[in-house]
Amino acid sequence: MAEAPEIATGADWPELREAVARLCARFPGEYWRQLDRERAYPEAFVRALGEAGLFGILVPEAYGGLGLPLRAASVVLETIHAAGCSAAACHAQMYTMGTLLRHGSEEQKRRFLPKIATGELRLQAFAVTEPGSGSDTPAISTRAERRGDRYVVTGQKIWTSRALHSDLMLLLARTTPLERVKRRSDGLSVFLVDLREAKGRGLEIRPIETMINHHTTQIFMDGLELPLDSLVGEEGRGFACILDGMNAERILIASECLGDARWFLRRACDYARERQVFGRPIGQNQGIQFDLARAYAATEAADLVVRKACARFDAGLACGAEANMAKLLAAEASWAAGEAAMQTLGGFAFACAFDVERKWRETRLYRIAPVSTHLILAHIAHHVLGLPKSY
Repeated sequence: MAEAPEIATGADWPELREAVARLCARFPGEYWRQLDRERAYPEAFVRALGEAGLFGILVPEAYGGLGLPLRAASVVLETIHAAGCSAAACHAQMYTMGTLLRHGSEEQKRRFLPKIATGELRLQAFAVTEPGSGSDTPAISTRAERRGDRYVVTGQKIWTSRALHSDLMLLLARTTPLERVKRRSDGLSVFLVDLREAKGRGLEIRPIETMINHHTTQIFMDGLELPLDSLVGEEGRGFACILDGMNAERILIASECLGDARWFLRRACDYARERQVFGRPIGQNQGIQFDLARAYAATEAADLVVRKACARFDAGLACGAEANMAKLLAAEASWAAGEAAMQTLGGFAFACAFDVERKWRETRLYRIAPVSTHLILAHIAHHVLGLPKSY
């Protein structure tokens, strides 16, 4: 039987792909299964990424990073997931700092970015969503009221992942009540919160148990005091500050989905070639072939849109539509590949030792978060196709 080709495009950034793959080889399936059983944080993996300088990939050289384009970060995250690992525990370290980089003061950037680049400081928490607002970000009710030389914050956030494992957190809060602004997106401000100082002093973090080991939490703030220099950008214009990070987030999450899809396809195709039933490999049956082939085609199509989104982002062009479409198509492709892998392996797909069920649970999240498939479709319908707004 002919040697099977590698399930990857992998033409660009070959040395970076190889270096990341070598690092990931030190963290095999058993490492991730043990973490999953214990609901533990992948401390050793995150530390290894920091030591390799990968958290500084998007940080300019002037601030101690590598100063590489978003496409390089995309390749890193895709490779991590294609190797069977998960970057979800730390991917925000790459894109969350974009708000600080683009809108922070020079003093803030020089103080925090070099240590973020090395992983010495962890900026992995992004507190935006609230129980009562969901995806309707302008409807958040968390208030930050200026009192003399401090801001006093009161409110609640939910689905703030990694807050228990992060030193710093970006927080979106209302500094002007919704009823007093002309546009709903006005009156929002971004703050850089030092969680090491805030915990127990007006801020409480509670973990949320979920179907995947994603380290997500809810945060309660009651009288949390923040210094004036914690404000990132201009007061009242925080919504624009976070949009930059959201486009990068969606493109990089799409890259992780591509990696998941490639992992599923490789695992399923290997099994389909080897598994013999009724005297022949099950991969000879079109019932197996067609689902895998369709998932592969969808993955390759999504890959092209991810590359286009990266190119527009790196060129400084508007890329909201492309970032959303990349995330939509890649999440659908990874789910299709996961479903095909589940069907191909049959009962063995449910055996933890094969890792398929773990990756299947993990990749399902991305059809919902960080933005749901339905909201992306509504965005495209209104902003791209010019249809009446539905939300």
